[in-house]
Amino acid sequence: MKLNQFAIQPTSFQQEFTELQRINFIQADFLNQKPAPALQWLLQKSFPELTTSQDQLHQLSTLMATSKQNALEYLQQGQVTATAFYNIFWQLLGFEAGQDFSLDDPLALDAQVHYPIFSQSNLDTKDLLHGWYQLLITHTVHGQTFLDELANRGYFQKMIHDPHTPRPLIFNGKAQPVYDTNKLIHEVVYVESSLDSDHDGQRDLLKTEIIRPQESNQQPVPALYTASPYNQGTNDKDGETLTHNVNVLLQAKSPSPNTVHSASIKEAQIPQPRSIKGHSPKASASMGNYFSYSLNDYFLARGFAVVYAAGIGTKDSQGFRTCGDNQETASTTAIIEWLAGQRTAFSDQTQQLSITASWCNHQIAMTGRSYLGTLAIAAATTGVAGLKTIIAEAAISSWYDYYRENGLVVAPQGFPGEDADVLAMETFSRKKQAGDYHKIASTWQQHLQKIAQYQDRSTGNYNDFWEQRNYRHHLQKIKADIFLVHGLNDWNVKPKNAYKFWQALQKLPVTSKLILHQGPHIYINNFRSLDFTDIINLWLTHELYDIDNQAQKILPKVIIQDNATAETWKTQNTWGDAHNQSQVFYFNENSLQKKLAPQDLAPQSYCDYLPADKFNYYTKNLNQWQQDLTQSNSDLATTRLLFKAAPQQKPLIIDGRPKVKLRIASDHPYGLLSCRLIDYGFFRRLEKLPQVLENQAFDLSWHYQKENLREYQLATDPTSFQLISLAHLNFQNRTGLTQVTTVVPGKFYDLTLLLQPTHYQLLPGHQLGLIIYATDMEMTIRGNQNIRYQLDCAHSKFLVPLMS
Repeated sequence: MKLNQFAIQPTSFQQEFTELQRINFIQADFLNQKPAPALQWLLQKSFPELTTSQDQLHQLSTLMATSKQNALEYLQQGQVTATAFYNIFWQLLGFEAGQDFSLDDPLALDAQVHYPIFSQSNLDTKDLLHGWYQLLITHTVHGQTFLDELANRGYFQKMIHDPHTPRPLIFNGKAQPVYDTNKLIHEVVYVESSLDSDHDGQRDLLKTEIIRPQESNQQPVPALYTASPYNQGTNDKDGETLTHNVNVLLQAKSPSPNTVHSASIKEAQIPQPRSIKGHSPKASASMGNYFSYSLNDYFLARGFAVVYAAGIGTKDSQGFRTCGDNQETASTTAIIEWLAGQRTAFSDQTQQLSITASWCNHQIAMTGRSYLGTLAIAAATTGVAGLKTIIAEAAISSWYDYYRENGLVVAPQGFPGEDADVLAMETFSRKKQAGDYHKIASTWQQHLQKIAQYQDRSTGNYNDFWEQRNYRHHLQKIKADIFLVHGLNDWNVKPKNAYKFWQALQKLPVTSKLILHQGPHIYINNFRSLDFTDIINLWLTHELYDIDNQAQKILPKVIIQDNATAETWKTQNTWGDAHNQSQVFYFNENSLQKKLAPQDLAPQSYCDYLPADKFNYYTKNLNQWQQDLTQSNSDLATTRLLFKAAPQQKPLIIDGRPKVKLRIASDHPYGLLSCRLIDYGFFRRLEKLPQVLENQAFDLSWHYQKENLREYQLATDPTSFQLISLAHLNFQNRTGLTQVTTVVPGKFYDLTLLLQPTHYQLLPGHQLGLIIYATDMEMTIRGNQNIRYQLDCAHSKFLVPLMS
């Protein structure tokens, strides 16, 4: 077991003393006590759920201090040794004596965990105070700090109800749970945007749901804002009906020197704001069941409000869904402007009584994954006042990189046939209210047809539609600090979205952090091996409460989960360092070699065609298709070329974007190229998804919500390969994304294709494999056309960026 912690603030002894007093763990005369009674005091304070001294003392007898004595017996002798302290330390963290560690040699713990180092074997009271502070900030086997576990057992309850408790209450640089989650305020307001996206002659009102501590009525608090287009419901059946057929032919495109004609956006005439007919001190409506993100829930007890808004075109709001354009961005930032005191909201939908966010200190962060994180990036690229930071997980930075790739229609994994129009329809939850939808049904259908037209599935070109949905064009406006989280195996929002955004951020005068995990499209806030909530707590306490906790310095620039070893996270200064050198591999028949291939090596060919029965089988069995694609002898052998490097003699760490430079030909006036980089080796790899270690073990506050504790485990059975990276390209876009050129049948062309960025450790004995093929059953269109391709191996090569 490895409990990796990156959010521990270094402290002096005086700081430890002061902070332990601040949270009422010790009194001012604590250092005057002898070691044994001092430790007994600390231990009794560690059972807040027990209300009598007798019960607390009994609890001490359940802990072993040595192999012969329990803690209660041991403390009668007066002296405290480091060995006894460590024994108690591990047990309080949830480790089992005799199983995880030996009571005679506790430092031989079968785990990696933070712990204090003592300079002497017999501890004095000062040593105990330092050791106890370190215990409180150390993670238990249940995935949270020991202090968090104490809080969940009621430690802070007296302080919550004490008006003299400082709020926020800071311990080791992080906000502590001294706000009462049993008295949260739930309310709904309607923010007036500067949009009329449904063209009804009125500015769009945006339903905004707020959960905030009652204490915010007396002292304003920061806001965590999650823009979730899904939280008012989705139209799944309508989305399925609208989903596009991907079994269509690849066709020649008309040549064009530039597929983008104008990036300018025509500003629509915006109606005047509604007249304000009065002011309301509170919202008219409360809220019952609501969409929530457990990371947000964790912060409610720590003095942060949580705000959710689905945006234009969703239930109880006005307007239309536009899937990523400037209107959707403006819909997102309108909520921030209201929280920052710069925009009007109303207490209900009809009376036009204004209401202010007087409970907010005008310091806002955005959180969320996927579409939610995408809107956080969109908002950040406007430079909107009040937005101090975003925590964007698995987020899109360019919608073209989500639904297209290098001149091709390429689906996010798991959603073949989805496109911008489908997503707009699925999230258009206004349709769920028949009376509301009746008024705008015809206009909505016209709007949806325009999205379908402008997204241009027929060519896959990067055009004005996608140009207007590329947030990376507005990076110079960013003022907020950026925290990115992305999965290295996320083939839904592919890593390129995070990588390109990250690389560009390094040129801006803002602080940026990055966590890369081994998961697909998931949240990671309840992992055991990573102190993610502590990291975010340290970050948000600094960003939104202006606490000088050194978060920007303490937190590593980049944290990466290792793919070869469970529960292992490492740090580095960037991702895809420009100074990384590339290992060059050359193609030679079925191998990748480090020496040039013979110049007279004959071209190799493959055909992008399968018999109808095989084609139909694979379209319905994508996992089997992926498996067979990687095997030397399979039904797919004629549809691809497979090249393998020699087994590795030592570990090889790929960091950045692998690149293929190919000389290739198609016997048709068009062509499609796909590549997959594979790790071949029979090995127990990490499971594809994190496993639940304990149900409901991760508490979010005292008597509040719970979360399952999860972790990536090594699979029980070994597998023969793992996908590292992939990429796709239309031959007609070989010279540039916005250029469409002709393809002469049989003519060889030189082209370069960058694979998805990665960070991957290839172990000794494993082989790199590169698969070159055409149709990707999972992601591209599937024409099953009898197109024959030829690869000139003598004039092709593969470049792999390695850690410097």
